[in-house]
Amino acid sequence: MFDLVTFIPRAVMQGIPLLFGSTGETLTEKSGNLNLGIPGIMYVGGICGVIGAFLYEQAVPAGEMNGFLAILFPMLGCLAGSALMGLLYCFLTVTLRANQNVTGLAMTTFGVGFGNFFGGSLIKLTGADVPSIALSATSSYFRTTLPFAKTTGAVGQLLFSYGFLAYLAIALALLSSYVLGHTRVGLHLRAVGENPATADAAGINIARYKYAATIIGSMIAGLGGLYYVMDYANGVWSNNGFGDRGWLAIALVIFTIWRPNVGILSSILFGGLYILYLFLPSSNLAMKELYKMLPYVVTIIVLVMTSMRNKREDQPPESLGLSYFREER
Repeated sequence: MFDLVTFIPRAVMQGIPLLFGSTGETLTEKSGNLNLGIPGIMYVGGICGVIGAFLYEQAVPAGEMNGFLAILFPMLGCLAGSALMGLLYCFLTVTLRANQNVTGLAMTTFGVGFGNFFGGSLIKLTGADVPSIALSATSSYFRTTLPFAKTTGAVGQLLFSYGFLAYLAIALALLSSYVLGHTRVGLHLRAVGENPATADAAGINIARYKYAATIIGSMIAGLGGLYYVMDYANGVWSNNGFGDRGWLAIALVIFTIWRPNVGILSSILFGGLYILYLFLPSSNLAMKELYKMLPYVVTIIVLVMTSMRNKREDQPPESLGLSYFREER
């Protein structure tokens, strides 16, 4: 029998990395930058957080750990690593005007290789017999739930049984939506993504907005990698463990029609579709593989429907993926 109370928390936990990634990518795309390097940035954010946690666990015995520092060092490592990836992407595409598609794909390849290299190095340092490293001491602080989660029954399990990063992902999605829709900064950012020549003529600094949106978006996406390792995977890093979640996050941007607040429930839907095959009784391996395709099939259907409606507010930013040449204004 399908257990909804068990399924929904699993779907939420599966969807939180997608929500981080899609929120960060939406901010980036609103500036006109198409960053296909999000999967690699999530890898870099995850491994940099793991390095911070590893160094802290090696320096401090488990019984003497400070909860604040156990969270701070992985967070700082994650944010620094993902910010540098965003900075590199902007330098290549905004300053040097490299092709955004090629740059993004190259950064994905680089990010995955970077994560696997340093992940493998840490595994060798620990001398583990299995190809993974467990950071259970610091991970426990990321997975700490609200104190009344276990005493409120099904309600507590559905709403309060998540680590703080899950609630941070929701807060960032709501904040991003508010900034884009109700502030002057958001208006300028959308103008840069829609028509950079007009925005430039109005006195808006195109490069500054593209850099800021892409770097902040990369930092948010990097938190998705940190969440996956430190919360969802219980602090266990294994090479190539992220799967295709980074690409799902990019697909989620299209599914939400570039609206971060819509991404909250949509990420849970995607997370549920991603693990649905685990909850449906089927001994047919081919059917289970078909179930795994559901998030992508749903995205294609939404893309076709929005294209048929042809409403301007449902379309991507007009200059998305295009480099801006001021001298051609």
